[in-house]
Order: sequence, then structure tokens, then C-alpha cells
Amino acid sequence: MIVLDTPLDPIDAADATFATDNRKAGELIGARAKGTLGDAAVNAKIAFLDLAVNQPTVDYLRDRGFMAGFGIDVKDPNKYGDEDDARICGHEMTGGAEDGGRTAMETLLQKCPDINVVYTINEPAAAGAFEALKAIGKDDGSVLIVSVDGGCPGVANVKAGVIGATSQQYPLLMASMAMEAIKKFADTGEKPAVTEGLDFFDTGAALVTDKPVAGVESIDTAKGTELCWG
Repeated sequence: MIVLDTPLDPIDAADATFATDNRKAGELIGARAKGTLGDAAVNAKIAFLDLAVNQPTVDYLRDRGFMAGFGIDVKDPNKYGDEDDARICGHEMTGGAEDGGRTAMETLLQKCPDINVVYTINEPAAAGAFEALKAIGKDDGSVLIVSVDGGCPGVANVKAGVIGATSQQYPLLMASMAMEAIKKFADTGEKPAVTEGLDFFDTGAALVTDKPVAGVESIDTAKGTELCWG
């Protein structure tokens, strides 16, 4: 069995996994957010718009990756919610949907009206968060939203300034490489190798932003549009 995008838990329940390193994807947007704020990062107020209460692998990997990239002390690397950093306003679940993102953002704004950084599990959740901010007049660039996926609507939202940066993934590459691996296994009996240092084959991610920061490699939205999907 070959798995795409979201690893099983345990990962060795599959014969092979082709996926983005979701922790690394989170680290990229975390580092971008920290670099954008500069010295003000020490006083940031961060909203976490996560996926689901049961914290599937893609959920905690992206969340914890963002924290590491931003410089937040990560306690358990495979579970969020145990951190004690005062910059964290809280975690709310979105279901990965735009309406869920809006509701989650509204909830956290009641707790922390001075939120200035928003981590989102994906770009639909980011779009919902923006709508909640817009409704209270905070669509003026004072709140930085970052996300993960890199679909064409998400890249368009980066270009429009709705999302500050997103980590772009490549599901079509995952699928094509998986098909090649299946054929090779059928022909030779050889299973696909994993990426060095990981327990799956990493199909890569790129940070997409039109406002790069020093020390964080990125591509602009023109290139992101060439590579986007959906």
C-alpha cells in the first residue's frame, strides 16, 4: 500500500509514503512570520487555526513546525496544546474550511483582540480568518496570516495580500511519483526509498510570498501560480 500526502500513524503501516514534509512546511511559514515581525516577534499575539480536535498527523506537524520556525518552545513534537508561551492566544478548530476559519478567528479575537499573527492549517481556513478580520476593520495589513497548501486560490490570495505567505505543496507530483513507484515495484520488486533523515519520500515544498525576508528561501506568486494546483 502506498499513501499520499498524509502519513498513517504509525507510518510503517504503509509500504511507502509520498508526502510533503509538513513539519518543514510549517517551519517555513513560521520563520517567514518571525522574520516579517523582526524585533516585534517577542511580543506577538498568535492565533492558531488548526484542523480537528483529534489532531491528525498533518494537523500537528504543520502546527508544531510553525512554532519551531517562529521560535516557540515546542514541548511534545507530536501534539499541540501543551505549550506555555504567552504569545499564543489559543487553538481553535476549523475543519479546514472557510466557514470554520471565520468562526475560529471570531472566537480567538474575543479572547485576544490584539492578535497580529494567524497560523492557519490551510488556505480555505485562512480565507475565513481574513473575512473575520475584515468585518472588524483589521484587513489593513496589521494582521499577518500564513498558511499551507499552495493551491491556485491560495496563491491568488497571497498575491492579493489576504495571505502573507503559504507553503506550497505538490500533490500532482506525489501522485505521479507514486504511480512510477508502483510500476517499478511490479517490474522489479523494488520498494521506493525514503528521503534521507525521514521515514517517507519528501516531494518538497516552497514558500510562496511577494514579500520575502532574509534567510528564508521563497518563490514569488508568479512562480507559485505556474506551479499551483486546483
